[in-house]
Amino acid sequence: MGTINPIFMDETMTMPVPKSSPKDVFYHLLSIVTLYMSAISFITLLFSLINQWFPDPLSYAYGVNESIRWSAAILIVSFPVYLLLMWLINKDIAMDPARRELRVRKWLGYLTLFIAAITAIVDVATLVYNLLGGELSIRFFLKVIVVLIVSAAVFFYYLRELRGHKSGRVTA
Repeated sequence: MGTINPIFMDETMTMPVPKSSPKDVFYHLLSIVTLYMSAISFITLLFSLINQWFPDPLSYAYGVNESIRWSAAILIVSFPVYLLLMWLINKDIAMDPARRELRVRKWLGYLTLFIAAITAIVDVATLVYNLLGGELSIRFFLKVIVVLIVSAAVFFYYLRELRGHKSGRVTA
């Protein structure tokens, strides 16, 4: 009757964890997908700009303008959607702090940490591989830095979110 099922308790066993509603799954899944879309589009946009600023004389730059337009268009649409969803999620969490412990939030957050970490590891390994081969150009180095910065930003943001930072305001 008055007992709480331990399966639905958080790690500290102090507060019951609410079950995820379809709305929660929708918000969290769409926020993660729009984050990935935004990150990939941002990286693609910067790669295209790097290719224009530091052209490869042996490579034909077919489709650079189309690549810039597509990545900018996706970024212009997906990032505001991500910000809106994060605002809605954080508003829900502010009204009910137990929502911070939703399983869907934790699963997708840790999946994002995993993807960001693997991206950074492969990125640095690619840099080391090319350094060892003596094939390091400014274009390549800038692209490695772009991927590393974006993956690190995503990683540390979600690490902070999953650790449950406490602030007095609802953020996006």
